[in-house]
Amino acid sequence: MIIDIKNLYKDYLNGEMVVPVLKDVSFSVDEGEFVSIMGRSGSGKSTLMNIIGCLDRPTSGNYLFNGEDVSAMSDDELSDLRNRGVGFIFQQFNLLPRDTALENVELPLVYANVPAQERKARALEALERVDLADRAEFLPTQLSGGQKQRVAIARAIVNNPSILLADEPTGALDSRSGEQLMELFCDLNRQGMSIVMITHERGVAAYAQRVMMLSDGVLTDTDKESLEGIK
Repeated sequence: MIIDIKNLYKDYLNGEMVVPVLKDVSFSVDEGEFVSIMGRSGSGKSTLMNIIGCLDRPTSGNYLFNGEDVSAMSDDELSDLRNRGVGFIFQQFNLLPRDTALENVELPLVYANVPAQERKARALEALERVDLADRAEFLPTQLSGGQKQRVAIARAIVNNPSILLADEPTGALDSRSGEQLMELFCDLNRQGMSIVMITHERGVAAYAQRVMMLSDGVLTDTDKESLEGIK
């Protein structure tokens, strides 16, 4: 089991008022699973994703990542866990505009102090996995939206993370590029990659093996069959 979350709460303070965002959230993700979490804007999806990715801490509750108690970790330990254990994919790609595709993919390896020659080889291998090795020396401005997201995926997988976290990964793409991206996710999942994806699109969520719904901070399982046929 990669993710094991039990009775998680997250509150924010607005002046003297306590605003509950996540309420008694419990779920787990096994190795090799592809899970999507659906929810409207304001439902708490991004807050939950930030906690799963160790970018934020819950107010209360238990979170184990690969059996490690995340709540007991220091900030430096959380940073190390993020770099070695989690691959992040964002809606707006978050590529460095002045760096080539290859240099963008190398970035997590730079933080991990991987030697330059090995960095390049591993980055090229990651680009090959997303069918973009021939664009290695292109700048982001020379790439389409779908190609930028593939570079972002290559960057996310270059460290061989335990899990990919994708936050609205098709949100900035046209429908055709979105379909191609989801097929790539399915290919990576078939190769053994574990994926948690947040989306508000039913057709995108339907690609996952398991779908959950987040509404007003409460997470529940939903019937995946209700999403079939709308990819």
